[in-house]
Amino acid sequence: MWRHPCEDFRISGVQYFSRHKGEVNCCSFSPDCQILLTCSDDGGLYLWHAVRGKLLAKVCGHTGPVKCCVFSKDGHFFASASHDCSVGIWSVTPIERLHTLTGHTRSVETVSFSVDGKWLVSGGWDNTALLWDTQTGIKVREFLGHSAAVQSSFFSTDSQLLATGSWDCTVKVWSLDCDEETVTLEGHQGNVACLCFSTTGMLASGSWDGTVRVWLPKSHECVFVLGGTEQVWVRCVAFSRDGLTLASTAEGDTGHKDSAYGCTFSPSGALLTSGSDQLDLEEEEYKHRKDCKD
Repeated sequence: MWRHPCEDFRISGVQYFSRHKGEVNCCSFSPDCQILLTCSDDGGLYLWHAVRGKLLAKVCGHTGPVKCCVFSKDGHFFASASHDCSVGIWSVTPIERLHTLTGHTRSVETVSFSVDGKWLVSGGWDNTALLWDTQTGIKVREFLGHSAAVQSSFFSTDSQLLATGSWDCTVKVWSLDCDEETVTLEGHQGNVACLCFSTTGMLASGSWDGTVRVWLPKSHECVFVLGGTEQVWVRCVAFSRDGLTLASTAEGDTGHKDSAYGCTFSPSGALLTSGSDQLDLEEEEYKHRKDCKD
């Protein structure tokens, strides 16, 4: 019987990926679970063999901290967002920079591929989100409406909707059909630092107000609120591929010596990876699943 590569990953306790020279801001698995991509305040992008933990390559090209990194859904490309105000689109084989996207006037904090791979969105401290054609590197649209920095972004699984989260405490859901109205989701009392759509159409948002909110965007409805008992900064949210499990990382999360910044599920859902500012990356087996109900 065929087994996914991740299912053969045996971990004793915690495995450390400790070649970073600065805070680990984000991490992303390739779709086949063979490569783990991480980015750091040291200005580098790191590609690791996900099973053996071996560093495959350190990619340089940004002149400032790299704030966000993500694989395309086909695994052929990855993108990076940097404090140097630029966005990079890179090929995996060979590893080379295909496009340098410039258009932001301040630090770029978030970058996301659409599921179909046609579009890339970036957002940052200039209060804007920009939509790029991934093939040409041409900017095709500006999303204006946030009154503060755009900190997070995510496309729906059908590539028709884009969500952005901001320091203005709101989530905006944009349709790629310009004729449709933009939805504004309100309720957070702090910066919306992270977003994630599930395969079932729910949208999770995490905030520095210490809460994770789960929304039905089309009806503007907040289904439920998680957390909020302590004033911790929620740094990242991630749905498993089947949409049944939601993970989050926050300031003071256990397992790290310091705050946990990023988390992502492996494609099989067997592993959950998180990164922190202790200059390493921890990867541990995810054993407990909690169903998210509509």
